[in-house]
Amino acid sequence: MNIQKIKYFIHLVQKERTGNPVEAAKKIAISERMLYNYVVILKNEFNVPIDYNRYKQTYCFIEPGHLVWEWETS
Repeated sequence: MNIQKIKYFIHLVQKERTGNPVEAAKKIAISERMLYNYVVILKNEFNVPIDYNRYKQTYCFIEPGHLVWEWETS
């Protein structure tokens, strides 16, 4: 799993510019299977509300919000 590629995928989702799963995988230089794995990880491990919109033919977030990746000191 490549964090930079996941971050780029999230960027594309925010812009609603992923295209279909095959196109999205090509854009971030991974296999289609790995793309599906990334989506599952985002959904299950980080509770990201992501889904594929067949009408728009892109992945999108189904509710507003953002994912925080940075380390926060206490």
